Amino acid sequence: MTAPVRFPRFFVTSPAPCPYLRGKTERKVFTELKGPHAEELNDALGRIGFRRSQTVAYRPSCLDCRACVSVRVVAGEFTPSSGQRRNMKRNADLEVTECRPWATSEQFELLQRYLGARHPGGGMAAMDEIDYADMVEHTSVSSFVVEYREPSVDGRPGRLVGACLTDRQGDGLSMIYSFYDPEHEARTGLGNYIILDHIKRAAEGGLPYVYLGYWVEGSQRMQYKVRYRPLERLGPDGWRRFSEQQQAALIAAAAEQRGAVPAVDGGTKDGTPGGQQQYKIA
Repeated sequence: MTAPVRFPRFFVTSPAPCPYLRGKTERKVFTELKGPHAEELNDALGRIGFRRSQTVAYRPSCLDCRACVSVRVVAGEFTPSSGQRRNMKRNADLEVTECRPWATSEQFELLQRYLGARHPGGGMAAMDEIDYADMVEHTSVSSFVVEYREPSVDGRPGRLVGACLTDRQGDGLSMIYSFYDPEHEARTGLGNYIILDHIKRAAEGGLPYVYLGYWVEGSQRMQYKVRYRPLERLGPDGWRRFSEQQQAALIAAAAEQRGAVPAVDGGTKDGTPGGQQQYKIA
């Protein structure tokens, strides 16, 4: 008998400076997502902590560190905090559209503004419009871009203030990369709103989880992920939920550290796509 999905070949990237923790070196294990069963393979790998970048699935495989932990929100049981409820109310007038994975100049211009303000000097800072198109359009799985626009005027689409490249997996939505207007004076918390909207979309679609990528306890810019409850993390024994006490302590610690610790290189946003040269197979 022939197996329906051939066991993939895995490769390891060369060591490189860690974008999350100072003084650490990162290494990734990866495989190609191609062929008629790419969707099923991506689903299976997503459940064991892999992320997608174009047509590659990867996860950290560092020799001396296990700080990167995959986390996901249990969408059907999500309970927003008072601050999250205010955020949803404040941005409820945004017009949200699920678009096919097709890059636009408007999206790219918004991404440039976002990177310049939030991740200057990061791994994506040198991206051009072709690189962005590759990031969005080179996919072998069910992907889409969610656009967030201000209310339309005279029938014309409103200004684009946020977007997220998202994969629809068998058990949830995987947020590949989100970006937004970082200097919008009237709309604070756009990044959090995009996550809140994905949780709502997953719950309404009967999908149990929203995958947020990797949480790194020692990286200050990764701590926003602990604010969404209930949250599960992937460990040696599978997915386990943070206890109420654990998550409350992490949220309190994140609030104390906010703004106190700079990013390593300005690029410590999880799930950073691009940089496909690191996945070249010799």
